[in-house]
Parts: sequence; structure tokens; C-alpha cells
Amino acid sequence: MSDLIDLDAYFQRIGYTGSRVPTLETLRALHFAHSTSIPFENLTVLAGEPVLIDLVSLQKKIVGNNRGGYCFEVNGLFAAVLRALGFKVTTLIGRVRWKAPEEIESNRSHMMSLIDLPEGRFLADIGFGGLTMTGPVPFVLDEELPTPHEPRRLLARDVSGSAGFELQAKLGPDNWAPIYRFTLEPNGPVDYEQASWFTSTHPGSIFKQFLIVGRPTPTERKTLFNTLFTIRDLAGNGDTRVLKTVDEIADVLAEHFDLRLSDADKAVMLAPYFKAWQAMEGS
Repeated sequence: MSDLIDLDAYFQRIGYTGSRVPTLETLRALHFAHSTSIPFENLTVLAGEPVLIDLVSLQKKIVGNNRGGYCFEVNGLFAAVLRALGFKVTTLIGRVRWKAPEEIESNRSHMMSLIDLPEGRFLADIGFGGLTMTGPVPFVLDEELPTPHEPRRLLARDVSGSAGFELQAKLGPDNWAPIYRFTLEPNGPVDYEQASWFTSTHPGSIFKQFLIVGRPTPTERKTLFNTLFTIRDLAGNGDTRVLKTVDEIADVLAEHFDLRLSDADKAVMLAPYFKAWQAMEGS
């Protein structure tokens, strides 16, 4: 695995100069550096291009071309980096519950990783849009688990008839929001290829319809959903601006997410959807 990934280039991409020893301290530092440097984004899906999740393609896109990606891309790259450093990593797949009614069952469409360390197991996930975790959390149940941003907690849950777990985020004093449910069944490349293909091609997929970009900073969260650009502080106080043109969206992508689009990119990634996005926001 290590011969397939340029660790030096990856560390330069995320601005990381710390230890490469596979410890909890290293995991936390890498998780924070990656999540605050590489944006979650679905521009490739909007362009109608294939989402390639083999390691060579991920390194070329995210490291070489200074792009981001969605969960199968950014978490796939992160898992490969951790393994190359000597971490014991089990990759998992979950069913998203964020803003989903309880009676609606969701499919297996989100990737995350479980890391085994002498201190115990830790859940790592640097690919969940506007609520991407900025640090791993210990795999313990029914406790408030701090991260550099919102606290999380893990609860035991039935997942399609199997014993599983639910990750939640604390978004207010008494507001625990479900994020996703999962089991501890290991998953591999064939599982992610199938799930990513469905997620990136099915007409009903949110990634085929909406622009979804997110990246936390050490003191804020920045998100772009279609024409709505929002910045929130760590207390949850936010300000939202409605973007009026395709060029405004491209400017926000460049300034706040380090995603620079050519005129050709804008023509295929943004322009075909812009009027529909405007109509959704009533602008």
C-alpha cells in the first residue's frame, strides 16, 4: 500500500509536519489537518464524470489536483494513508440518518473507519459534508465524546435487523441529531465501488441534484448548499448569504474552499443546475 501513495505529497497537501508514528496523538493530528484542509465536495458528480475511488485516482485528484471529494473519496484516501503509516484500520459503511424521518430506511451510502490502538478503538470520519468530524472519537457508548468542533455520541441501535450503532452530533444544549447508523462488518473495495456508483449515478441521489460543499476551519464551519453559503462559529451562530450568479458560487468555492474552477468547469458543474437551485431557494 505504501508504494502506491506519496505520503510526502499528501502531508504537504494538508500542511502536516508532525509525527508519522501510528499513535493516538498522530491520528488526532492527521484527522484535524485533513478535515480542515481538504473540502467535502461533489463537483465531479455534478459534471457527470465517473467517480474513481482506486488509490491512484484518489491521490491524483485530491493531492495532485488540489480537489476534495465525497465520503468514498476522502475517507478512502485517509484510510490508505493510515494503513501506510502502520495503523490497524477497518473500513465500515453506514446508512445516513441525517434529516431522515425515522420511518424511512436509508441505503448503505457512507464510508467511515474504525482504528484499533492500544488506548482502544476509535471512529474516524473526515467525509460527512457540513458536519464532518474534526477528530476521531473513542468507540464507547452513551457518553458525550468531545471533538475540536461539536461533541458526538454513540448509541446501540438495530440496523436492518442486526446489532449496530448510531453516531449522533450535539447541535444544541439538548439537541442530539442522528448522523448515521452502521454495523462493525468490515467492508472492502468491491462494497465501496458499488455504493459509490449508486450514489454518484442514481437520479434520486442528492449528489446528482445539489451542490454540497463543506470544510471546517479551526474556529468555524463553512458550507455551501446550492446557492446558500453559510459560516457558523463553534457555538453554532451562523450567517447565510444567497449567491446570485454562477460566478459568485465559483468565487466562494475559490476563496473559502480552495476549489478553483475554469470557465469550462463552471459550464458543466454549475451552470446546468443554477436555475433549479435558484428556484429551490425562491430567489
